[in-house]
Amino acid sequence: LPTTLVAAFRATLEEITESELLLHVVDVTHPNAKEQAESVLETLAVIAYKQPVTLAEILAIRGKKSSTALQTLLERKMVAILGRKPVVGRPILYGTSKEFLIHFGLKSLSDLPTLE
Repeated sequence: LPTTLVAAFRATLEEITESELLLHVVDVTHPNAKEQAESVLETLAVIAYKQPVTLAEILAIRGKKSSTALQTLLERKMVAILGRKPVVGRPILYGTSKEFLIHFGLKSLSDLPTLE
């Protein structure tokens, strides 16, 4: 499933080069910038398609720890806290921000390609 999400998300971002994405979401001076960018892109794709979503739900979909990528997305204002899920523990719900739409030239989330 994450591969499908990322592939569909990348289809939307055809005009954004990998270097532009790297510059916007990760520290390019970091020795693991490429891996960091992939983690951030996967996390952002999951949030974009499954929002509102909790960190635990992102982990379940990606199968990988996502807290660092999520923190990066919050710092870059690509993702926002939408509230809390009304379940035991009241985990934080995340979704994409207006900055996300602006940065990637989307009018709304409905501009994302549908998943097949």
